[in-house]
Amino acid sequence: MKTRQRLAAFARTMAITVAMATVAAVPGAKALDKVSFGTDWRAQAEHGCFYQAQAAGIYRAHGLDVTIRQGGPNINHRQLMINGALDFNMGSNAYGALNFVKEGIPMVAVAAIFQKLPAVLIAHPGTGNDSLAALKGKPILISADARATWWLFLKQRFGFTDDQIRPYTFNSAPFLADRSAVQQGYLSSEPFSIEAQAGFKPVVMLIADSGFAAYSTLIETSEKLAREKPDLVQRFVDASIKGCYGYQHGDPSAANALIKRDNPEMTDALIANGRTKMNEYGILESADAQQLGIGAMTEARWKEFFDQTVAAGVYPATLDWRKAFTTRFVNKRTGM
Repeated sequence: MKTRQRLAAFARTMAITVAMATVAAVPGAKALDKVSFGTDWRAQAEHGCFYQAQAAGIYRAHGLDVTIRQGGPNINHRQLMINGALDFNMGSNAYGALNFVKEGIPMVAVAAIFQKLPAVLIAHPGTGNDSLAALKGKPILISADARATWWLFLKQRFGFTDDQIRPYTFNSAPFLADRSAVQQGYLSSEPFSIEAQAGFKPVVMLIADSGFAAYSTLIETSEKLAREKPDLVQRFVDASIKGCYGYQHGDPSAANALIKRDNPEMTDALIANGRTKMNEYGILESADAQQLGIGAMTEARWKEFFDQTVAAGVYPATLDWRKAFTTRFVNKRTGM
């Protein structure tokens, strides 16, 4: 049985390869559309959708020649997209799309790859800090960026106050030295490194599971591109979504090789942990994505998130939040 499955898989791969080669060899065949896409940080498992679409030839099969530009310190891909130097950008969270509207910048979110923001709070086991509600009034290590985003939701939902804040410098040493400490983290990163260093499994609280409605890892582009080249936008969105299904449920090895090529600091163990956690917590395939497919966005969900930001004092209730996104390119069960 395994032999027949391998042969069948090989035959499918060869068929795709031959088909692509045949198209390329036909005189006058349409050239691939060159597309640039900027990620929000250095290459990691959370970017696996796009690297899988690249490695597996899904972008090329959709007529695209995609250049993935990894982010990192002092790289502002959002500004590059605004200036026309990038076609698409990875928005870390839904605040960015609303900020575009607030600032009058004609950019729009066309897909939400993550249904849940992977931000977490981390605590030591056996200290009573095992729920977000239990953290009210206790010191918490968070960054400036978190203070301006999901911390405002926690204040509104659980009664947290700013005098709980202690500065987080993306170093877990203070947390490891103090059993009563609580710190922020990224679902697939800090909990993994803490367990590796300290030898215990920390308490991990995913903020999204408390009702925080923000989308994450959004595909953003200009209103102009979405309006004038909808076919190109659709092909990029569709191929990226198919890459997600391939990466999360298929063989990710080729994509992982590209991730490690771009970011040599990534280890096989860290990448595997990231992929596992995304599946375990339903980061891509929960909520509306279960019925509408990865990348799903709905007006109701955007309204829920916007109402949370208004309640937290982030945006005025008069902001035209519907300008932040379009569902034209998603909710089609692509790849399912």
